Amino acid sequence: MPDPAAPPVTLALDTATPFLTLAVTWPGGERTFSEEVGRAHAERLADAVASLFAEAGVPFRAGRIVVGTGPGSYTGVRVGASYALGLGRAWGVPVLGVSTLEGLVGGAAEGRVAVSLDARRGQVYGAVYEVRGGVVAEVVHAPAKRPLEEFGALAGGLPHHRDVSPDGLALLRAGVKHGREAWELAYL
Repeated sequence: MPDPAAPPVTLALDTATPFLTLAVTWPGGERTFSEEVGRAHAERLADAVASLFAEAGVPFRAGRIVVGTGPGSYTGVRVGASYALGLGRAWGVPVLGVSTLEGLVGGAAEGRVAVSLDARRGQVYGAVYEVRGGVVAEVVHAPAKRPLEEFGALAGGLPHHRDVSPDGLALLRAGVKHGREAWELAYL
């Protein structure tokens, strides 16, 4: 019999970058998936999520969903948001939004970290975060589109995670810690 005090199964997904990033946690375990899919998120997402649950050995149902809200491509961000909202409605569970940039910090990062995604034409969409325990604890410089040189000066000599695959567990933990039920999508 499941422990009623145990945290629920949580699913996290992000389709804002060229990577399809997923994570699922449950009492006693966690599983992640990340693969560069280019623009094939819509074709790969549902099967990848079902496979992740099967590999984890947990029923295909979560108690909450965390979705990366971008910044990202218009279509990519909407694919993930639509899928998450559809599952949330079908399962009757909350869908918590968190910036995709928070997934770029990586699970092992500590201290101040700069993260950014290429926004083309010499621009980046970036932020600087204070990370504790692998989770964003404080926003030092809020996510915004800036010229690359300006962001470089803002980031100084900090570790800079640029155009990397989002870490599914970092995204999931950020969503559980401070994800919002009222969220908006951000585009590059």
